[in-house]
Amino acid sequence: MTRASAPVAPTGTRTVTRHAPGKLFIAGEYAVVEPGRPAILVAVDRTVSVTVSLGPDIGTDVEITSDLCSHSARLRRHGGALAGCDPDSERLARGGVAHVVSAVEVLTRLLGEQGREVPALHVSVTSRLHEAGTKFGLGSSGAVTVATVAALGELFDLHLSPETRFRLAVLATGRLDPNASCGDLAASTWGGWLSYRAPDRAAVLKLARRKSIAETVSAPWPDFAVRTLPPPSRLALQVGWTGTPASTGAQLSKLDNWRDGPAYRDFLARSTDCVRACETALLRGDDRELLARIRESRQLLTDLDRAAGLGIVTDRLAALCDAAEAEGGAAKPSGAGGGDCGIALLKTTGPGGAARLTRLRDRWTAAGIQPLGLHVPRREGSDE
Repeated sequence: MTRASAPVAPTGTRTVTRHAPGKLFIAGEYAVVEPGRPAILVAVDRTVSVTVSLGPDIGTDVEITSDLCSHSARLRRHGGALAGCDPDSERLARGGVAHVVSAVEVLTRLLGEQGREVPALHVSVTSRLHEAGTKFGLGSSGAVTVATVAALGELFDLHLSPETRFRLAVLATGRLDPNASCGDLAASTWGGWLSYRAPDRAAVLKLARRKSIAETVSAPWPDFAVRTLPPPSRLALQVGWTGTPASTGAQLSKLDNWRDGPAYRDFLARSTDCVRACETALLRGDDRELLARIRESRQLLTDLDRAAGLGIVTDRLAALCDAAEAEGGAAKPSGAGGGDCGIALLKTTGPGGAARLTRLRDRWTAAGIQPLGLHVPRREGSDE
């Protein structure tokens, strides 16, 4: 990113649309909130789409519409922040479209650092990460943040690299939830199968309070790492939705009183070993080892649930896992648990593979679990 020689804004009417995929955790939930602790995530083929446009005066500085909201949020700039023009818009800005607002504020500040004017904007959000307004738990907040950053970056010709988009999305997310692991942002940015280690968000946000946005995203970020991984060689990823939405923030808040003891440190060490073993199994194409490590990850979450009383493993999530085990696969809750989705890895090729998959889905349906039929799309330019 280079500083503009003079204030410049795109001219005429221009529209840009960008998409970002939802995510699922394969292993490393809960531990990943600690800086440097690894997790494995995948992106899925359901997306959030963000369209940004500018042109004639729209009567306000920023207008945001979303298919999850019954009316638009009309916002005015006050210093570096956006505020609603009316009470309903203000409620949306602090609630339903808060992540979009935060992303716009971060990109606006970045453009201001370059001496660039920001004209009136219209932002439109369409999500496939929900059903009739109920979210599946596929990281919609992260996906909409990444898509908004990407769309605005393209609109203003910022030529942002994937890592810069991720870092800007982290700054936008950290303004709302400084404890978020931001693994969803990584999956929505890079796609595919991914090994992720969270940066020290407290250090990053402290830096952002002292430095410019450009300096913050260019600085070293302690503990952060991301690495693409190959998919399993012969195992299919299956996803079941429990029909019950869950709040990751609410689940994590239950952990606060338990995080200072030796049992939590033991959980972190065991989770790290498990995720590293999963990474090795994927890199070697060792499906049997991967199934064993998915079962270990399920047990880790079960043990954490029993020790800390988090409510991770619901009856439906337990039924989801048991059904996969009955068909020779391995399964676990994905994410914070308490509802949302579970994942299963199952051999669906070769003799009996199709029948195993059919029985698994039938078992899930009988237990009140909806098979989602999600897939992990190939990365752009990938041979996976």
